[in-house]
Amino acid sequence: MNSEGVRFIQKPVVEQPVWKRIIVESSLPESLNPLRVLSKNLWWVWNNEARELFQYIDQEIWEECAHNPIVLLDEVSYNRFKELENDEIFVSKMHHVYGKFNQYLEERNHLEGPQVAYFSMEYGLHDSLKIFSGGLGILAGDYLKEASDAKVNLVAVGLLYRYGYFKQTLNLHGEQMANYEAQQFSKIPVQPALDAEGNWIEVYVEYPGRTLVAKVWQVNIGSVKLYLLDADHHENPAEQDRSVTHHLYGGDNENRLKQEMLLGLGGIRALQKLGYNSDIYHCNEGHAAFIGIERIADYIKNTGLSFEEAKEVVRASTIFTTHTPVPAGHDSFHKDMFRHYMNHVPPKIGLEWNEFEMLGKASEYEDHFNMSFLASNLSQGINGVSMLHGEVSKTVLKDLYQGFLEEELEIGYVTNGVHYSTWTAPEWKEIHKKYFGEEFPANQLDFEIWNNIYQVPDNEIWQIRKALRLKLINYIKQRFADNWIKRNENPKLINDVMGKLNPNALTIGFARRFATYKRGYLLFRNLERLAGIVNNPDRPVQFIFAGKAHPADKAGQDLIKHIVEISKRPEFRGKILFVQNYDINLAKMLLQGVDVWLNTPTRPLEASGTSGEKGVMNGTLHFSVLDGWWVEGYQKDAGWALPAERTYDVQDFQDELDAETIYSILEDEVIEAYYDRNHEDIPEKWTGFIKNTIARVAPNFTTGRMIKDYQERYYNPQFQRSQFVTNNGFKMAKEMAAWKFNVSSAWKNLEVKSIEIPDGITNKMSIGKEYPIVVKVDIKNLSSEDVRLELIITENEGSETPKITDIIEFENLGCENSICTFKYNLHPNHPGSFNYGFRLLPKNRNLPHKQDFGYVKWI
Repeated sequence: MNSEGVRFIQKPVVEQPVWKRIIVESSLPESLNPLRVLSKNLWWVWNNEARELFQYIDQEIWEECAHNPIVLLDEVSYNRFKELENDEIFVSKMHHVYGKFNQYLEERNHLEGPQVAYFSMEYGLHDSLKIFSGGLGILAGDYLKEASDAKVNLVAVGLLYRYGYFKQTLNLHGEQMANYEAQQFSKIPVQPALDAEGNWIEVYVEYPGRTLVAKVWQVNIGSVKLYLLDADHHENPAEQDRSVTHHLYGGDNENRLKQEMLLGLGGIRALQKLGYNSDIYHCNEGHAAFIGIERIADYIKNTGLSFEEAKEVVRASTIFTTHTPVPAGHDSFHKDMFRHYMNHVPPKIGLEWNEFEMLGKASEYEDHFNMSFLASNLSQGINGVSMLHGEVSKTVLKDLYQGFLEEELEIGYVTNGVHYSTWTAPEWKEIHKKYFGEEFPANQLDFEIWNNIYQVPDNEIWQIRKALRLKLINYIKQRFADNWIKRNENPKLINDVMGKLNPNALTIGFARRFATYKRGYLLFRNLERLAGIVNNPDRPVQFIFAGKAHPADKAGQDLIKHIVEISKRPEFRGKILFVQNYDINLAKMLLQGVDVWLNTPTRPLEASGTSGEKGVMNGTLHFSVLDGWWVEGYQKDAGWALPAERTYDVQDFQDELDAETIYSILEDEVIEAYYDRNHEDIPEKWTGFIKNTIARVAPNFTTGRMIKDYQERYYNPQFQRSQFVTNNGFKMAKEMAAWKFNVSSAWKNLEVKSIEIPDGITNKMSIGKEYPIVVKVDIKNLSSEDVRLELIITENEGSETPKITDIIEFENLGCENSICTFKYNLHPNHPGSFNYGFRLLPKNRNLPHKQDFGYVKWI
């Protein structure tokens, strides 16, 4: 109140609004309710009849909404639905598709085999669900689809990103612009994951001084459930926590750590709340490695196991797949930041901080915690994603396994594959059904069936190729013109480019992530020679490029700009084209429509690469460096290959040689085969290459084959071992942990008493003679069954890495007191120069492999 007695009204304190999320669906006539059900299961993504059903509703809106049936059902008028109710053709088709869908799910009500929990940072399922950036995500998405088709008992976990990965646009100068568009969760195929009482499931993850809350969403992929964690929640007051799941691979390294804590720790907690108790846990890349930590903590809390005992259980049931061929590509976090976020974890699992930290290090002197090292330490099975990458992974991870030679490490491989039903053009599916049988692709693992492609007349093959190329060119013209008009490109330039695109020209595609090692620049080393290739009036050639560079990759962005600039030059207009915003739909059109898929990575930096595998499914011939999957896939007369061996150590010289080789192969082999036509204008040699590709290459690179390999090499064997380790109240886990503790306590005290080597071994040996070697070792208080002695023979002339010739275990002749005598009679049978060495290792018939317990003593 003032001096005049007037009362002031105080300004009220107004709280910020607390927004709660609700989901409102559009109205559909009850008779068309099957459409709503079908839209919510991504089975429609790979079922042509389901896609055609949605397209029938309104083709224009179907294209405008980028083939998203949920948006389609929202956008189409109610009057149109009333029309469809009375459309007998549509209603009949709807019930037919809905019946097939229900039958598909019914056949998968009871699944056999171990239940697999699959964890990945990204999944490429459809463009409408923006939770992927590239190959890793597409591979994971294909894997879930195949798991459903193959009736594999699998559940998957990931993160739901509000903005996902960026949408690419190019400005007038060809510079990449990264645009992030928020996903409206009501318009994508996700729904709340509910508990038995109907409550929306939440999980909690401890961050320093606070707790992150994440909602759990569910995605249905046929019979497979994918659960996605979403931190954009009103109960997280701090913006930096709500934004944890805003961007895939976005933000700084701290945000990446927060994401990986949510995926690993929160992912296991989500599965528990959902009632899952899986048999096998598959860690797809090191991003999800914290699943091992969380599971160990659970075993300790719920069963009373010690850390080492729980670790035995977790390792037996965990598989780690690495996709990264260079050490720098594996996620790691500085020890100070890592401790800030994870300091609360070691007490939960009975470790001191330095012990916990060593789970992610190869040496105590390292200043970063490596997630791939953590995944390796907590997984029995480790694999690369191609045969070559399996070998490369041994080099990347070798520091974890001191005392073992790189070559002998128990790191295997399962070569990636692609989902046939997603990536194969409908036109090819019809041919396959006609010649391979009505049950195809259910019997795609019968490789003999693929040979039926040789029964298809050449003109049928060629008509499909022509139709798919025309479809691609028309699609590119529309998409390309729309984008150029939006950025106010010169109309004359647009018309010039559009007029020169040729549906009959040899069309070569190059589309992938624009990382430097992929060498997208290789084709442009000699522009004069390239101009001669594309401008031959009798044998025209055109190249279509697409792909994104990471927003932080300036070199990749500069390369895109360079290609765009070249494409605008008069001699290359309409002959070289860069199409922006590479996504799943564009990938399908390119892979199905181009004649050749070009791939030029620096070997061996392509871990697998699956785009070319999608191409060969469609009769698209592959032309690549012998790297990744193509090392296994290349067949003479079924594609082309650059040599695997390097000629020059200097990369620029090697690039020059590879570019000249590409030009020569294009001129002398590819173009020649394409334009060599018979009297019916059919390139018989080319169609022969297509048939060879489909018969001899394609069947080896399906996700059907891939998932079968995982079952046979990892899932089933580890399930058996896991049962062995956990049976009878974890009897074997406890015994193995106790044995390892006993051996580790005594190991440093082992003492070699004598080594008796015949003179010939130290000078020159002769083939046919016998050379007895006797070694005496004091094993202290260990049992004679606890120790093995091996002779390692290597051949390494001219190579930095020893090549193992033989690993021989000595015979244990017995022990007197604690002195054990080991003997081996060496019989040389190959001439040459060799190195040899002796090493002691722990021995136990219940070890899954030697690297499981990394105690080694070289003597």
